[in-house]
Amino acid sequence: MHHPRKTLAAGAASGVIAFVLLGGAAHAQDGTQEGAVDEVVVTGFRGSLVAARELKRDAEIASDVIVAEDMAKFPDLNLAESLQRLPGVAINREGGEGRRVSLRGLGPDFTRVQLNGMEVLGNVDSPMDSRGQTSRDRAFDFNVFASELFTKVEVRKSFSAEQDEGGMAGTVGLYTAKPFAYDGTRAALSVQGGTNSATEDFQHRLAGMLSRNWDDRFGILVSAAWSKRETEEQGYNTYTASPIGPGATDLSPLSAADRAKVQSGTLVFQRGNRLSVWGADQERLGLTAAVQWRPLDTLTLTLDGLYGEFTNDRSELHLATRASQGSTILGGTVRHSGITSPPPRLNAVRWDEYNSVLYADVDNTVFATETRRQETKNTFQQVVFTGEWELTDRLKVDGHLGHEQSDYDIPISDKFYTEAFGGLITDYSADGRDARNTYKWDTTDPNNFRAHEIDFSATYQKTRLDNAELNLAYEFSDAATLKVGGSFRSFRNSGYSQSTDDLLKTPWETGALDDRVNDYYKIFDKHDDQSWVIVDWDKALAKYGVTRTLGAPRSIYSVDEDTTAGYAQLDWRTEVGGMTLRGNVGARVYETELTSSGVANVGPVTVSNTYSGVLPALNAVLEVTPQLQIRASAAQNINRPSLGSYAMNGSVSRDANSGFVTVSMGNPELDPYTSDEYDAAAEWYFGEVGMVAAGVFHKKIDGLVVSQRVTNVPYSSTGLPDNLLPGVGGSTNVDEFNRPINLNDAEITGLEFSLQTDFFFLPGVLKDLGVVANITFIDSKTTYPNGQTGPIWGMSDLTHNVTLYYETARWGARVSSNYRSDYPIDQGGFRATTYVDAAAFYQLTDRARLTLDAINLTDEREIQYNGAQAKRLWNETSSGRTVFVGANIQF
Repeated sequence: MHHPRKTLAAGAASGVIAFVLLGGAAHAQDGTQEGAVDEVVVTGFRGSLVAARELKRDAEIASDVIVAEDMAKFPDLNLAESLQRLPGVAINREGGEGRRVSLRGLGPDFTRVQLNGMEVLGNVDSPMDSRGQTSRDRAFDFNVFASELFTKVEVRKSFSAEQDEGGMAGTVGLYTAKPFAYDGTRAALSVQGGTNSATEDFQHRLAGMLSRNWDDRFGILVSAAWSKRETEEQGYNTYTASPIGPGATDLSPLSAADRAKVQSGTLVFQRGNRLSVWGADQERLGLTAAVQWRPLDTLTLTLDGLYGEFTNDRSELHLATRASQGSTILGGTVRHSGITSPPPRLNAVRWDEYNSVLYADVDNTVFATETRRQETKNTFQQVVFTGEWELTDRLKVDGHLGHEQSDYDIPISDKFYTEAFGGLITDYSADGRDARNTYKWDTTDPNNFRAHEIDFSATYQKTRLDNAELNLAYEFSDAATLKVGGSFRSFRNSGYSQSTDDLLKTPWETGALDDRVNDYYKIFDKHDDQSWVIVDWDKALAKYGVTRTLGAPRSIYSVDEDTTAGYAQLDWRTEVGGMTLRGNVGARVYETELTSSGVANVGPVTVSNTYSGVLPALNAVLEVTPQLQIRASAAQNINRPSLGSYAMNGSVSRDANSGFVTVSMGNPELDPYTSDEYDAAAEWYFGEVGMVAAGVFHKKIDGLVVSQRVTNVPYSSTGLPDNLLPGVGGSTNVDEFNRPINLNDAEITGLEFSLQTDFFFLPGVLKDLGVVANITFIDSKTTYPNGQTGPIWGMSDLTHNVTLYYETARWGARVSSNYRSDYPIDQGGFRATTYVDAAAFYQLTDRARLTLDAINLTDEREIQYNGAQAKRLWNETSSGRTVFVGANIQF
């Protein structure tokens, strides 16, 4: 069992040890052993720390940087996993791989990602419904790109006027390699093979890079990365929980008190009670090309191209309770051909102080198996043309033109349900971390199952961005540079879905269906706790003569954002009391025109909105000594709402019996969130590697979006056209109207502490040790529609990371621990996690290196709960340990 307090204590102890050792390091480097600095090896991982430290030190804004160790050699296998080593960064993982980034507590939607200076938006989703199937947001999915394609990742935490507005949490900048960064002809090849303890497959990773530089006049660089692997997450899963009465359940075995409690309808039963496995066959391909030309000593032109393709064929398998009583363990009577289930009987039940059922023993409940198949493909294309021109010694101009497109297609997302009945004992732990099912019947006997339902669906999403930017900088003197610039961004996101459900419903209900599964069943035996019957799709469809056809497109939507922006910024440097004071001050103006289109029931709807604003920003750095500097910043920024909130697809419905009218729509009239942001930090740099930093930040956010439900309002107040539904319009009373609105304010306050140092002051072989550590504390507060206050959804109040490394010129190794405390989401939350990864290398020659990478050494579990107080188990999965061995060769 995972113990967050022990994890926190261990992380805190690591930090204390590192700070104590740091004191010795600083004394040694500033004192008599200063000459020992010459012995520090500054290649490989340590060298990347040195380069990243200098970029952080020289920046005018608060930032953190990760630099590649060499060509085609990033510190981690996944960019998200690299980013989680930085202060204030947390990630979520799917199938053991980092996917999306949360920065300073705010969720992925608040973190802007740029690629080669241009904003990048990828369409993402999760294989799990509870984690956001086919989501539409502004987050970026880092599994689209292989880490070997990149040379630098920068996290900008404070805002300046020259930055694009948005990304309230911060901006993650990704940079691919350029030929002018290397002399002459250079090449690198990386080959890796590995396996995962859950899948036991052979996993492949290949990457290569070739660069040719003709005297910094003309250069070409190309790179490619390919990987193929299987993933598997398995565990226990529910559909959340609900209070429910007994229905037709036989309660005679219970005591009078227990019987009365069940009959009261106050007990909360978990729905589904299912064993679950999510598997995937993944293949990733990434290609980059960069051409640089310097026709004049003062003019550099760069053309970057990137193509990414990520295919993910997924399977989803469940053994669950699926009954008329809300899919709880209290099933109803079900009849199939040749088999009739008697009423369920509840033999025993136990619950906790929140009325959550922790234990139930039932006979004759209804079960279902779900065999789900999905084919997904995510493609990304970007072309960016960049120019930098020093017109005079004082006047410089730069800019770029770019286009990118991302398509996310799920052409196949199908479900096949079978049903059965039998006895079950389900037992939930009181702390909401574990569950165990005991089946009183044979779940591997096909004669116990009957076909019940086939559902077909498909989903398509497309994102496009066109961007133009021009900047001028005039240097009045060494102490003052004026920058002005403008940009235009045209963004479009669109999509639709198709489906055909209940293909077996009519013949099943009339008894005309041969619903026995004997001709097409398979036994799934890879779950750690149980085996059960699933279906062979091809044989099943052939058995019933079913052709995969889909209905007309629905949920059709498109969101268009055109933003024009301009800024003026003064970069300055002066002396104050013998100390250097540098920074920038400026303001950014923007105007966004939004058009949201969709189909509501039987008609199209198009709504437009325009908003604008001015965003001031100030960043200052005081260099107290050559080693110590103090940062401060104050700015205003915005964050645009999620695409799903803007989208105009929805529904207008009227109940045929009661006449109850319901309207549910997106809201393109939403305003962006606004934030007043303040940062302050002190940074101390010492030796070749050493750095210690401490900072505080505060954000006051206005206008967070929440879902609003109002009742009994005139249809005219919805802003929708009349007659989307015949007879509904104008003064028609809408009984229930649901839409997102700007409502909540929020505040975030955080503390960040980070350090890195090597231990060259220690004797003998210990001098090659080093540590990188950071810890972030966050306090957040907002008010929800029910009037209650609490932390912002998706926000962990504590994260800490510790990497201990040992490195010589010949070999090196490191182990990293990443902790994220629990955090709430809508309807529940996630438990704390600690991921432990490791890496090692051995330098065979000056050009050849053997590598070892290990991910998730402890096979950490992801535990999701529902109920803010009860914290009932919702999902519990693990994905196994992954190990890669390989070689990196430089030419």
